[in-house]
Amino acid sequence: MAKHFVRFQYKNKIDWGMVSGEKIFPLQIGDLSTKNLLVGLQKKKIKTPTKIPSQKIIPQNNITILSPITTPCQVICQGANYKKHSLEAGLNPKSKTYNLFFTKSDLSITTAIGDVIRPKHVELLDYEIELGIVFGKEINEELDLHSYNPKEYIAALFIANDISARDIQLRQLQWYKGKSYRTFFPAGPILAVLEPNDFDQIDSLELNLTVNGQLRQSAKANQMVYPPKETIAELSGFSRIQVGDVLLTGTPSGCALKAPGKLKQIFASFLPEHKKWEVFIKGQKKRKEYLQPGDVIKANIRTPDGKINLGEQILQVKQGSIDWTT
Repeated sequence: MAKHFVRFQYKNKIDWGMVSGEKIFPLQIGDLSTKNLLVGLQKKKIKTPTKIPSQKIIPQNNITILSPITTPCQVICQGANYKKHSLEAGLNPKSKTYNLFFTKSDLSITTAIGDVIRPKHVELLDYEIELGIVFGKEINEELDLHSYNPKEYIAALFIANDISARDIQLRQLQWYKGKSYRTFFPAGPILAVLEPNDFDQIDSLELNLTVNGQLRQSAKANQMVYPPKETIAELSGFSRIQVGDVLLTGTPSGCALKAPGKLKQIFASFLPEHKKWEVFIKGQKKRKEYLQPGDVIKANIRTPDGKINLGEQILQVKQGSIDWTT
């Protein structure tokens, strides 16, 4: 059964702990990187009790939860990996016969319980719940899809939110920039380290995200167009992977972004490039789904039986004060 860990601060000290209900058992290993935690667990240098002693437990309300994904690390993402999200983003799933990859800066990593800062120049701020995968083994050669075992490479799972500034990502055609501002990658709170018999449960994971109590995204992991095994094999052909690097596996439908209808797209195709994007941004501004200061985002990923439970993100949107346009 998967073991659930959190990275936390308690009395000015950072540590890792095992989760037991609403309480934490500190491992007293200090502020290890995600990589060193995974290596320590693999080599059994970090001991985890089979039964957590109650006298050493810390209540969660006495600690500050930190991101279980530490820097530096490589953040690789999949785009339009759920069919319905492809449609709302203006892509035809039948003609998109490729796995779309991009990256985020690890500068964007932040805690799962805290603030998302909307930069002053950003107007179209969007949310994207995603299942995050942490690699537990280096990949230095191309893997054969049919013969390799993904259990050797997938060490852990966590909740990711791929916060996106759509007016930067799309109008400027800069995915990396539009998805990499500070606080644009809330991670955690739980790092679920998998056991061999846990992998069959990945497909049954349920992803849910609400904004101000309204359900916006809901899907199962088995709805991915390109599942982890296929994705990792393809990724190995053009990327070197280190232990602790992460893969975000795409978001379901329900984002604030919604592509214009076909007639509007045809009309826009006759406009100059700058005018086309002016029309697009103007149309998107009418959508009330985009995040505003004060909005509260909650997200959770778990199996129906709770054997894998990645916890809950609770985030509040705040307005940034720095204007990058001047």
